[in-house]
Amino acid sequence: MNYSLIKEVVGLIEEFESSNTVNAYPSDIQGFKRWISDQESNEEIEDTEEPYWEGKENGRTAESAISTLLVHLNRYARTYSKSAISESHFATQEDFIYLINLKAFGKMAKMELIKKNIQDKPIGMLIIARLLKQGWIEQTESDVDKRNKVISVTEKGLEALDRQMDKIRKATAIVAGDLNHKEKMDLIRILNKLDRFHYPIFCRHIDSRDLIKTVNDEYSFEKN
Repeated sequence: MNYSLIKEVVGLIEEFESSNTVNAYPSDIQGFKRWISDQESNEEIEDTEEPYWEGKENGRTAESAISTLLVHLNRYARTYSKSAISESHFATQEDFIYLINLKAFGKMAKMELIKKNIQDKPIGMLIIARLLKQGWIEQTESDVDKRNKVISVTEKGLEALDRQMDKIRKATAIVAGDLNHKEKMDLIRILNKLDRFHYPIFCRHIDSRDLIKTVNDEYSFEKN
């Protein structure tokens, strides 16, 4: 038996557990495998030339550039989504995103759907009310708890979604721009990692006044 290899694996597991304090990865074998993959990717990136970003020569941080670029990309995506629904009964891109999630994942509780779309309860409830009024979703009793309601997409909702799917697919393809396959896969890995970091924080519903202080006090941001 190769005891030195076992010691190395145990050492990696200990390093994984100590660095995963924010639960950025699931605490299982799949999370461990993703963590190892990310570590190898980081080592490869360190060997490549650092990219340029606007204001870098004046001391602008990488974090500032990332935040701004993500905001820009969100705005670009919204303009394409707006075009995709311009000749439909959809009021916002959230309307068809809610329907897409219900089609893909099946019926779910209202708050589960709202959380899946990373929105606050008041906004989410307005969207759900709008979809109910259109007859695109319906409420039924939960099979688990009769006191709770679950929502699902209706045939009318599927038809409305189907009528726009060609434009929606074209809009999402445009958002990915001229990235090649490898670049798309790299971006998905990076965005997934960011999503795994931020989603547990979002689900805590920390008051806006305390959010930044709480996150800075509880999480460690190492300069890589």
